[in-house]
Amino acid sequence: MARTVLIVDDEKSIVDILKFNLEKSEYKTVCAYDGKEGLRLAREENPDLILLDVMLPYIDGFEVCKTLRAEGNNIPIIMITAREEETDKVFGLELGADDYITKPFSVRELLARVKTNMRRVATAETPPAEVTGEMIRFKDILIDFERHTVFKCGKPLDLTSREYELIKYLASAPGKVVSREQLMSEVWQYDYYGDLRAVDVAVRRLREKLEDNPAEPIYVMTKRGVGYFFSEE
Repeated sequence: MARTVLIVDDEKSIVDILKFNLEKSEYKTVCAYDGKEGLRLAREENPDLILLDVMLPYIDGFEVCKTLRAEGNNIPIIMITAREEETDKVFGLELGADDYITKPFSVRELLARVKTNMRRVATAETPPAEVTGEMIRFKDILIDFERHTVFKCGKPLDLTSREYELIKYLASAPGKVVSREQLMSEVWQYDYYGDLRAVDVAVRRLREKLEDNPAEPIYVMTKRGVGYFFSEE
């Protein structure tokens, strides 16, 4: 079955280009031209990924992203923006967006980002009565590879697929310090498209969900000037 991409942009020419190229790449598309309609379709159509413009009528893209994440919706979201300000890009990531791309962009780059973010979709959210298969257990944390779920004290954490892949990668080699560049390559799977700030924001959001005190983490640690690592103590 074809994966579905929801395109939310108020510029019809942009929507037409995205729709044509996505469908050419065998994706199904659903389109909205304002934030209110985009939010409705995200809820009703349950797409596999959302391409979400920032500047939208009625409800802007930031608010759409914020609302979906507050509702527990972890569909991968790629923000599309014409803005160059660094704060706008980081703000979208802070709200829970998985990625962003700035206009004007190449179709090839956008399709590459869609493809890699599709791989991040979690396969299950229901905690098992009995955990089987591959896993990592550390203190009160359990990472279940089979169900793409992280449990803390027996309760599942509401992680985005990106946050899950990040903790899984770090926890697979506890104590090993990994640079932001390597995380971008291995977890985001971007060789040259990615922005390293996305790594810092993802780590910050992961800590907020994982750590009792994000300001003093005991799981996802920082090696100043080098990168991040998962505790082995």
